[in-house]
Amino acid sequence: MDFAPSPKMLELQAKLTAFMDDYIYPNEQAVEDEIAASGNPYHHARIIDELKQKAKDKGLWNLFLPDDRFGAGLTNLEYAPLCEIMGRSAMSAQVFNCNAPDTGNMEILAEFATPEQREQWLKPLLDGEIRSCFSMTEPHTASSDPTNLQTRAVRDGDEYVITGRKWFTSNAMHPNCTIAIAMVVTDPEAVRHQRATMILVPMDTPGFNILRSLPVFDHHGEGGHAEVLYDDVRVPVTNRLGEEGSGFAIAQARLGPGRIHHCMRSIGGAERAFELMCERANSRHAFGSKLIEKQTIQNWIAESRMQIDAARLMTLYAAWKMDTIGKKEARQEISMIKILAARTYLDVLDRAIQVHGAMGVTNDTPLAHMWQHARTLRIVDGPDEVHLQTIARRESRKFTEAAI
Repeated sequence: MDFAPSPKMLELQAKLTAFMDDYIYPNEQAVEDEIAASGNPYHHARIIDELKQKAKDKGLWNLFLPDDRFGAGLTNLEYAPLCEIMGRSAMSAQVFNCNAPDTGNMEILAEFATPEQREQWLKPLLDGEIRSCFSMTEPHTASSDPTNLQTRAVRDGDEYVITGRKWFTSNAMHPNCTIAIAMVVTDPEAVRHQRATMILVPMDTPGFNILRSLPVFDHHGEGGHAEVLYDDVRVPVTNRLGEEGSGFAIAQARLGPGRIHHCMRSIGGAERAFELMCERANSRHAFGSKLIEKQTIQNWIAESRMQIDAARLMTLYAAWKMDTIGKKEARQEISMIKILAARTYLDVLDRAIQVHGAMGVTNDTPLAHMWQHARTLRIVDGPDEVHLQTIARRESRKFTEAAI
């Protein structure tokens, strides 16, 4: 196995780092201030579009897509260090058009959509002209088990009629969001993993009703997480993504890369939190000496350094495995890093906040906002407990098969 950076990745890494220093970090507060001044938590800051154009001009656009027909043509291993850099700032991914849930939606459109669907929806997404949302989770079923979904799509001639309720439809509140990818049950009598289908639902379709936004830790986020009522929503059968009953398989294809992207960004966020912790420890005096001279603080720094480096290496290994033998064969490693990266991010953030004291829980540093997001990562794309169960089953199966 070889994790050596390619020349292409090193060139992009240098350009991306410079872009972050020149445009992202200096404008983080300006974006927050503009949103606050608007009085609308879903306000799309003007400066974001200005920075998106600069990112396009510098070739820092759609870096996440390995298919060079649509994106930069990077491998997962090449993209990992770049995604880590983006993870250092909450606003950066959308500037480079590498933000969830659009990345996952674009990936499945690139892989499973018809040419007509790609022209209508993938192209404007790739160009950054529109945003999208992913509508799978439901309030009355366990989202950790998507085979239990209840929202129905009934075939009526050349149309599907969709009825049901979704929530945590991420990004639906964004002012530029125009298309939802809905995971709905088309055959409730089929075997568990063939009951659901993904359908493209334009958000201006009659019956698509956003009921409310769901704040997360009292934070809305620009795109929000909406509760949506599908009230006899009629869409053409040609809006189906893939074959009927293939929704679960497409979801798994979507979640693999999505999970590893979260891990990459988490490592970047942990690295920034680590740097802030070290800077604070070296500048703050208490009880006769700098904090860095206290053994407890030294232990926190050492533990954080080891955790971040271990999580990074495991992520690189999972990315390498996805590139060399495929997403399906890398499922175990993806599950492991999904847990490890989120835990590492939270551990480092917790120490960094503690070193900053009361300042750490205010908006005077990015730490509080980072923690809000990091805590959700132990739930999104499958809670830790489900992944732990899956990991244990796969490991125990090796011994069961060996005993036969």
